[in-house]
Amino acid sequence: MSAPDSIAVYVCTYKRNEPLERLLRSLHVAAERVADRASVAVVVVDDNPDGRAKAVVDSFDLSFPLGLHYRHAGSQNISIARNTGLDAAASLGNWVAMTDDDIVVPEDWLVQHLDLQTRTGADATTGPLLLTFPKDAPSWIHDEPFDRFGLLEYEEDSEVPICATGNSMLRGSFLLEHPEIRFDPDLGVLGGEDMVFYRQAVGAGLACRFSVKTAVYEIEPDERSTLGYQLRRAAWMGNTKYLTNHRSGDATKSRLFLRSGKAIAQGLLHPLRQLSARKPPQLRYTAALVMEGLGTMSGLVGVKLDHHEI
Repeated sequence: MSAPDSIAVYVCTYKRNEPLERLLRSLHVAAERVADRASVAVVVVDDNPDGRAKAVVDSFDLSFPLGLHYRHAGSQNISIARNTGLDAAASLGNWVAMTDDDIVVPEDWLVQHLDLQTRTGADATTGPLLLTFPKDAPSWIHDEPFDRFGLLEYEEDSEVPICATGNSMLRGSFLLEHPEIRFDPDLGVLGGEDMVFYRQAVGAGLACRFSVKTAVYEIEPDERSTLGYQLRRAAWMGNTKYLTNHRSGDATKSRLFLRSGKAIAQGLLHPLRQLSARKPPQLRYTAALVMEGLGTMSGLVGVKLDHHEI
């Protein structure tokens, strides 16, 4: 007897063969855990021009009920790769789940997404991506809340305006009924394509719900445990906020200027709040908060930060 539901998980990969294999093994366990409720397919979209991820897919020794499918994009544009994955997954499952190649999913990941959908009747479900730094990373990156920087946080089971493409599931029928709602290739090297996609989908009637129980773990490599990387990432995230809000028409330039100024001010006040609570000032985290605000402000003067250059 086949499972009543089907879930097609797709992942785009670029220069991360070893993390991809780690993700696939975690997905295999998650597929086994949900087997009595849903059959699972996995689609790997290889965005490497040389197709290097095909070796991982071809050598993978664990199977999925609805197959492990390889697609080659080779565009080095995440929007084009994501759209390739969306279209392939929508033809394989009545639910389409998204995650990233540097993530490990818990064994109950798909169970929790289905549970959230059952509780709320949502068209899409999402949760946080929790950053995990190496144990031997500098002490400050563990002591200061860099693992929560940019974290998606909402009330449990609440309806939300966006989902995280690294951790979400939506109805395949919605994608088939709305072929015009796809990831914007113009944002494919800049970032923010995920926020614009989900804002458009919500505008078209997609009801999204959030649960911390669906959380996944983004495994950060050693090279991201530097202050330089964290500051560049914060600036890029701020710049992306400008691009996505401006592209989707959610905020005017004057409002975004005020938001960025407020973010910078709040960042500068962070050490004072820490000290008043008799806690360490977290000066590195303060710098990241300020850089995020400056990144948003940079968008106002036409700066576009390339994701590949972080």
